[in-house]
Amino acid sequence: MLLTILNVAGIAVFAASGALLGVRRRLDLFGIWVVAVLTGVGGGVMRDVFLGVNPPTALQDWRLIGMASLSAIAIFFFHPQFSALRRSVLILDALGMGLFASTGALTAVHHHTSGFAAVLIGITTAVGGGVLRDVLVNEVPLLVQQRDLYAVPAMTGATVVVLLQHGGAADGLTLIVGTLLASGLRLVAVRQRWRLPMAADRD
Repeated sequence: MLLTILNVAGIAVFAASGALLGVRRRLDLFGIWVVAVLTGVGGGVMRDVFLGVNPPTALQDWRLIGMASLSAIAIFFFHPQFSALRRSVLILDALGMGLFASTGALTAVHHHTSGFAAVLIGITTAVGGGVLRDVLVNEVPLLVQQRDLYAVPAMTGATVVVLLQHGGAADGLTLIVGTLLASGLRLVAVRQRWRLPMAADRD
């Protein structure tokens, strides 16, 4: 039950981040809805494809696209309440990334994948929607921006989920710890400007 709730929450916040970015890029209502829905369910569709779930859950359960649509509509009408759109996108993206890293990894574990596969599927679920969102609005995906740690927090959260599951921890505790760790690490990395080392310039 908690897995389903957090998955829906992840869709809602990721869709909101997509809608906010659409507002920032001055898209119309339909454009904002498209970006929001693809951001919200994109990672989950990729997860289901890897796990052999056909058709993907988002296409079978209208409530998932419905939740993404509600987020898009809410942002369309109430975006002025967000004082700094860029900051809001980053916060919602971090929350969505953490939720999807954890739920994606746990879903993979429940499908009896290896631990390595579960981590990779968790990462894919976490970054898939955000990459689609950024490509749709012609922005460099956060995944590959040199100034931000993005995949590393997702990998950390997914890895912790897999380790806790193999250690016998309950699903609820696993999801909460994984989500808080991934989202928290992402937000701290943005605030502290942590980044991975780059290759040295050639003289």
